Amino acid sequence: MRLLVLDAALSRCLAALVEDGVVLAERIAEGAHGQAAALPPLAETVLAETRMIDAIAVGVGPGSFTGLRSAIALAQGLAAARGIPLVAVTTGEALAATTPPGMPVWAATENRRGQLFLECFDADGLALAGPAVLAEADLRQPAAQTRIVGDGAPRAAARMAARGWTVGLGDARQIEAPGLAAAALRRLAGALAPLAIEPLYIDTPATT
Repeated sequence: MRLLVLDAALSRCLAALVEDGVVLAERIAEGAHGQAAALPPLAETVLAETRMIDAIAVGVGPGSFTGLRSAIALAQGLAAARGIPLVAVTTGEALAATTPPGMPVWAATENRRGQLFLECFDADGLALAGPAVLAEADLRQPAAQTRIVGDGAPRAAARMAARGWTVGLGDARQIEAPGLAAAALRRLAGALAPLAIEPLYIDTPATT
């Protein structure tokens, strides 16, 4: 299945075509601001590579208030115009999908207010609970050896290690196209629970 994947949840915009785990075309714009203007040209560029798309996957957060709204609005317009499915993927799902299986994964991402968005997954990549926002000091001890990913992972892992807890620091920091596509395919196949196509806000929105 050929997917157009779109994301602007964290500190960059991403548009890519992914088929069977292979990135066919990709454009990235770094920066935590200006997603509304940056993402459409990226999507236009990658769409110029092909007319055939089977579905669209979009990151719905947690993440940037403006970035999420921009990516979702663009994805909804493109899906409606082409008459193809649109599937939502959380930030943590996309990050966890690029992590080797067999170990629980925590996705810790920055909320730009000094706190962390936290999504916790079991060894099969299934969510243990809904996303939460918490202070670094409020991190709890994992029940088992756990890998931490996301742009907030280094400070989360350092805090946990300072408490004597054994955690592993994963490589994933930003959302990558293959991970977003892999999570979307799992949702389309029914392996992940349905998710609404709307921004996943878990704290007071900030227009950043």
